[in-house]
Amino acid sequence: MTDLDESIESMEQLAVVWRAMVLDRDADSDVRNLPGIAVRWADSRFAFWNAITLTDVGADAKLLRQRLTQTADIMRTKKYPGFLWLFEDLLEEGVRSTLEEAAKQAGLQYAFPGTGMAGDLLPIPDPVHPDLTFVRVTTDEQLQAYADINSHGYGFPLEDGRDGLVGSALWKNEVHAYLAMRDDVPVACAGTVAAEGRLFVVLVATEPEWQRRGYGEAVTRKALYEGSRATGLTRATLHATVAGAPVYPRIGFKPNSLIHFFSLQS
Repeated sequence: MTDLDESIESMEQLAVVWRAMVLDRDADSDVRNLPGIAVRWADSRFAFWNAITLTDVGADAKLLRQRLTQTADIMRTKKYPGFLWLFEDLLEEGVRSTLEEAAKQAGLQYAFPGTGMAGDLLPIPDPVHPDLTFVRVTTDEQLQAYADINSHGYGFPLEDGRDGLVGSALWKNEVHAYLAMRDDVPVACAGTVAAEGRLFVVLVATEPEWQRRGYGEAVTRKALYEGSRATGLTRATLHATVAGAPVYPRIGFKPNSLIHFFSLQS
């Protein structure tokens, strides 16, 4: 794959996986594919399930401004806040430096960065960590623990994280979601799900007091191992936060497109 191909793959993986995630929350979720815009909006209190991404390849300054304005207009119709996920490499090279100003003019503000990553890295060995055991999420109690770790890790209120996950049949059956347990205490979590011939890594988090001990990497390896074993898939993709970005190359992922997250101006 070329670098651009991998950036397109990263955007398309978001659109595919998030469609399933938001429809799992509400069958009436907004999952429209508009010209140049993919809406994946559950209108959930869990802001990650309220997403829009731009799908044009090689957008110039005029088209970018148009898409940003359309995105802000859509976001204003929603009850709960969410994010525009914008993959930088899909823009015409000359307009990338003007992105933040164009977003501001459309009524959007920069929130935080991310990085798309992928790799033909599977299968991997079944991981072992001296502090941890791994438990697959199959009950609502375990799913609530998974949600709470994400809320603590990403700074969401507990009820927002629970609104995004608790009660989900998808997460208890189709997602290979794992808790990393230190004794009887869940300290980290990671999931993988099949998406168009890839295994997508989703919602990796570690409790803040247990970070920098290799727990997030270990449970991610477990989710990848079990997901690959169940599906036979050999290619994996993910979208990393700044905190997670140094971890994934150790597993075999290679960065592709820089992702810019924008929210509505407050």
